[in-house]
Amino acid sequence: GVISAFIASIFNKQTANESADAFKHGAQELLPAAMLVALAKGVVLLLGGSDLNTPSTLNTLLYHSASSIAAVPDFVAAWGMLLFQSVFNFFVSSGSGQAAITMPLMSPLGDLLNVSRQIVVLAFQFGDGLTNIFIPTSASLIGCLGIVKLDWSEWAAFIWRFTLALFTLASGFIFLAYFINYQ
Repeated sequence: GVISAFIASIFNKQTANESADAFKHGAQELLPAAMLVALAKGVVLLLGGSDLNTPSTLNTLLYHSASSIAAVPDFVAAWGMLLFQSVFNFFVSSGSGQAAITMPLMSPLGDLLNVSRQIVVLAFQFGDGLTNIFIPTSASLIGCLGIVKLDWSEWAAFIWRFTLALFTLASGFIFLAYFINYQ
């Protein structure tokens, strides 16, 4: 980062003071986005953090959601896993973090419900990946919106239909995967 800034200041023929002022101005523009990312992490911490071995609100939500999914027919359970992963992505938007928290529960649940592990992973990938363009707790989304100075509510009003279309398409693929016995 520092080396690129140095090279950019040379190409732009800026003095050290001009470069420092440009850096300060850029940092001021990113501060609101950084605060929102910290706030999103704070929500996870308020819910008890992401440690599976510690009793927390987040783990209680995970347990009861999995129990609800188990009460429906197998193909609906496969779709319920997609729905659950999409909603859970709001609380833990990190893909690796979400996998570490949910997959130890979802994999055996899939085994019990005759939903292959490939479909369980597919539901995770769709649920984690497709909602990252919508959820306000996604650090990358909020960072990008901060850079272009676009409020999340304006973005949500613009992107919700596309996100719904992606979710509908993902749902179709989950049903298709179940009915063709995707392994």
